[in-house]
Parts: sequence; C-alpha cells; structure tokens
Amino acid sequence: MAICLDPPISVTLLGRPDPLAGRGTKVIGAGNGQAGRARRRMIHLFNGFQDPFGGSELKTLELYRLLGAEAEARLWAASSRAADELMRQFPISPISPMTRQVPDGGTYVFIGAHWRNKMWPYLIARPRRLIYDFSTFHPKVMALTTSMPRTLGWPAAELIFVSDFQKRMLRADGVVHPSPIDIGRFSPRRTRPGGPFTVGRISRDTPDKHHVDDMPLYEALLADGSAVRIQGGTRLGDRLEPHPRLELLPVGHLAAEEFLPTLDVFYYRTGSHVETFGRVVFEAMACGLPVVCHSHGGYVDHIRHGENGFLFDTTGEAVEILARLKADPELRSRVGSKARQTVEVLFSPQALRQRLDFYRR
Repeated sequence: MAICLDPPISVTLLGRPDPLAGRGTKVIGAGNGQAGRARRRMIHLFNGFQDPFGGSELKTLELYRLLGAEAEARLWAASSRAADELMRQFPISPISPMTRQVPDGGTYVFIGAHWRNKMWPYLIARPRRLIYDFSTFHPKVMALTTSMPRTLGWPAAELIFVSDFQKRMLRADGVVHPSPIDIGRFSPRRTRPGGPFTVGRISRDTPDKHHVDDMPLYEALLADGSAVRIQGGTRLGDRLEPHPRLELLPVGHLAAEEFLPTLDVFYYRTGSHVETFGRVVFEAMACGLPVVCHSHGGYVDHIRHGENGFLFDTTGEAVEILARLKADPELRSRVGSKARQTVEVLFSPQALRQRLDFYRR
C-alpha cells in the first residue's frame, strides 16, 4: 500500500493552533485485495464543519489527528454550509455523489453531524461499522439517527456520549468518551503579572452562551475593583456599561492557551445552551486555573466542589465563591493545581489510547 502526503499544513485555525499541522490528506493506492482491506480499515469522520469554534468541529479535528497516527482516516463535510475557513485549512472532502467523491466503506463516524433527512446516505457504500458521536440533548434527533441505518440496511449505530451527564439526561445506551483535548498546549500558570484580580471566560459569541444573571454579577465584580475579561463577549456590549477594567473580546482574538493564563479565575455559566461537555472548562483546568461553574453541564462529572473547582446553583453562591478566591491566593493555587491533575488523568496517554481503540477495532 502506497501512502502519499500532501504538502504539510502549518496554519492557525482562527486563534487556535492547527491540530493537523504537518499532516495532509492520505491518498491510498493499492491493487488486488489490498484495496478492499484498505477500505475496511479506513475510518471516515463526518462533521458539518460549519463553525470554526464549534465543539464538535474541534473534536473531529483532534480525533483525526490522534487516529491518523496509527490508522487511515479521512475528513468529510456532511453539510453544504461548511465554513470556507475550515475547508481551506484542512483536508476536508465535501461529499459529492454526482462526482463520485464519497466514502467507500470502512468505519463511518458521525460527530455532531445529524442526518437531517439528507439524500446522500442512500448513495454511498455500506459501512463495516457505524458510530454516532451524539453531542446534543435532542432525543428526536437521536431517534432519527438510530432509525436511518435500518432504512439503509446498514449496521446498527453505536452511540458515543461526551459525558455521563449527557447520557443520564438522554437515558440511552452507549459509551462515554470525553472530547479529546491536547493538554500539552496548556501550561499551568505559576504566577501572573501584577494587576487586578481578573475573572473571565471564553466561548462562542452567541446569545445562548451567556446567562442574563451574569450581567449584574460582572458589574458587581467591577464595582469591587476586579477585572472582567470575556472572549466571545462582543454581543454583551449593549448589556454592560463600558468600564476600564472590562474587556469584551471577539471570538478567536487569542488562542485559548494565550487567553486563559491572563485570568485568575475561570467563570462559566450559559443561558439556554446546555453544555454536554464544556471543552473550555477543561482547557482552563489544564492551565491550572480554579474554575467556578454552574452545576448543570457535562463538566460536573469531573469537578469536585472545593477540591479541584467550584460548582454553584445560584448567583449568590457564585458571588460568595468568587469573593473567597479573590481574598485567598493560596486557595486559588491549591485548587488550580488539583484541576491540572484532574485533566492529566482524564486525558492521559493511557486513557486516550483506550478511547481510540474503540474506533480502530
């Protein structure tokens, strides 16, 4: 089997390092029975690739990087609205039955790419295995996903959930795989340059990512002499008065590993959006930051209140926790150190290999 690599990719994904740097699309050429064996081994990763900062997009790219080290893998855009930035920067193939650019068997892994009544599944080869990485809380979408294989005569869908929290909410069967994160990108911060106590967060810049009760909380922090730094917060400009210690930055302004070390505490609560996992929370923990998070999200399975982070139910509880952290640098250091240890175990080489073996078997 001959493998050819395209010219190395060495670009930055809108404020995040390219997880595929140095890698290209693999082109496999083989004759006789080798071609059939190669097709059976191939792992096809499908995603909508619509949002350069979406959790499922980042998960797909990181999974490709990890799987590509020991297996043949390929990226497919399962949406006609894939972001141009992603299509230009990564070896993503648009599915095109008309030009016969389609997957031809092997293992199909759909990551956050719902069927949505698409016609193209009827025009591609039957997979050896079908894996669906379910990333939402919508049972109707899950039901559609699991019924489609029966219509096609495909193998039954094997479900992956991103957290035990999500699995409990959906009351469904499947395995739990935390979204892979390269924690080597994040260095625990020992000391921060002088300045005010800084609370901040990072997320996509959409209204559903922000809770209405956080506006008065931010204002109270500013009034008390603290600084507030929010990346992905430009939509809050009409809800918060300008302040010299308030920064509302656009999404992608800085890479996560550059932005997070500028904080003393990572604070996180969303609005109508419920985090099935909360990738940004674990990135903050990888930086050795104490995290203060609302107690409803996939990250709750890994945060032990008062030990490696903090969970709150009400705004009053959040204010009290932040006040304690502001007054006690030693507490911040101790909890941040435990947070880093938590992600080192969660994303250890042994844990990652066990999860990757699921796809390769």
